[in-house]
Amino acid sequence: MLTWESLTMQTNEHYAKEAEECLFANYKRAPVAFTHGRGARLFDVEGKSYLDFIGGVAVSSLGHAHPALVRAITHQAERYLHVSNLYQLPEQIRAAQALTRISGLDRVFFCNSGTEANEAALKLARKHAVEHGRGHRILVAENSFHGRTMGALAATGNPAYHKGFEPLPEGFTFLPYNQLAAWQQAMGPDVAAVLVEPIQGEGGVVPGTLEFLHGLELMCRKQGALFMLDEVQTGIGRTGAMLNFHTHGLLPDVVTLAKGLGGGVPVGAVLARAEAAAVLVPGTHGCTFGGNALACAAACVVLEEVEQILPEVELRSRQLVGGLKALPKVKEVRGAGLLLGVELEVEAKPVELACLQQQLMLNAVRSHTLRLAPPLVVTQLDVEEALEILGRVLAG
Repeated sequence: MLTWESLTMQTNEHYAKEAEECLFANYKRAPVAFTHGRGARLFDVEGKSYLDFIGGVAVSSLGHAHPALVRAITHQAERYLHVSNLYQLPEQIRAAQALTRISGLDRVFFCNSGTEANEAALKLARKHAVEHGRGHRILVAENSFHGRTMGALAATGNPAYHKGFEPLPEGFTFLPYNQLAAWQQAMGPDVAAVLVEPIQGEGGVVPGTLEFLHGLELMCRKQGALFMLDEVQTGIGRTGAMLNFHTHGLLPDVVTLAKGLGGGVPVGAVLARAEAAAVLVPGTHGCTFGGNALACAAACVVLEEVEQILPEVELRSRQLVGGLKALPKVKEVRGAGLLLGVELEVEAKPVELACLQQQLMLNAVRSHTLRLAPPLVVTQLDVEEALEILGRVLAG
């Protein structure tokens, strides 16, 4: 049995060497192994404290060891974890009710991850198109990221992720982000849906303009295609609203969620209008672990807690944005809420590594762009300390 004490008997270097011997080499892992966390801080096996400003890549919405989330998971584990979607699940129903209330959409399908949510949305779009006499083509953005399963990968607008996995599923048209005219020109009766991120996270934290996003929605309404938003990274309070599309006054047909929805417990979801959701009848799609009791118990707590702290998220966002803009070698700060991209005059990866050496965790998402996505419970003092460390690294 793993215990805190047994983990700390070894060094970070020891775990890095063990990982090389037994794990796939598909990740570039930093040589740091953690034992526990509290709030926006993590502690490694050697006892060092780190400020976590990447939040498990926008997953740890309530930070680490949040008391309400710990209680909910523990209580659920004491009762039952999984019985499958062959039966009624009260926890799943409560989570779905919360999501429909928050979103204004009608139906929810649960899965385990963002890529699974996008796979389900793509299948829904194709099925909807068949039943409404439209073609199967889906318009997607260049520089986008929707996941690594074959369908979601085929919808991802970054050729580097495609290399070596061809042939990918066909039927996706890639168009420049924030250039509405190109999308209008590509639209036609052969288009089943449009799928975009309201903020391109892996693409360097690039926000969609109001004109672009509203234009896409209007275009889809006129043509009868589905307007689908990938809010896997932007959803559940990350950008200062429960869902980012609320800040733009949009009402999509389909929204995909994951990451922060479970606060660290794997859970994904597809939200849809009733008319769109109706095409997935029994036998058309499913997910064995999707919406199990543990995941939905976690999601219920996360949704409740995040709604209460949104005003604080906005305060911390303003503090962080203002501080970042004042740092040396910062060209631009993009994003919303606590999902921020920092465009640098210098390469980002050396800055990421230097910050880690000084016990600040963040992510070089592009060659000159840092991504910051701290837990939504980050404090004023946490932000001050992170800015101090980053400023020292950039000045050095």
